[in-house]
Amino acid sequence: MKKILLILTAAFILNAVWENLHSFLYDNYMGGKITELILLRATLADAVMITIITLPFMFISSLRKQSWAIMFIGLVVAISIEWYALRTGRWAYNAYMPMIPLLRVGLTPAIQLGLLGLISFKIQEYIRARHLV
Repeated sequence: MKKILLILTAAFILNAVWENLHSFLYDNYMGGKITELILLRATLADAVMITIITLPFMFISSLRKQSWAIMFIGLVVAISIEWYALRTGRWAYNAYMPMIPLLRVGLTPAIQLGLLGLISFKIQEYIRARHLV
């Protein structure tokens, strides 16, 4: 349970910073202004997704050495979410969003789950290895 809470906490903190830093790259959320409450909800959703993505890597010892795959899984999940959200009008990018041309999704949301997922996993490993909790 400690492993899960460590991942969730690390992912929540990292995503809170990420969401606030890249929110200026969006035009709107469901046609309205992007508020702190919306960013908080997105942060929590991202932290839960990262926790779910990293679960196999925490509890299946043969996968621990393959933790780089967290980035790939996170990338696939994030791109899928972006495609859905853009198609259904959940959110829209503004002119400042760096785009991945062939995929037609924003760069920062595409890399968010994979990168922060791997960092959260590594933070959890570091803390547990040093018996800090």
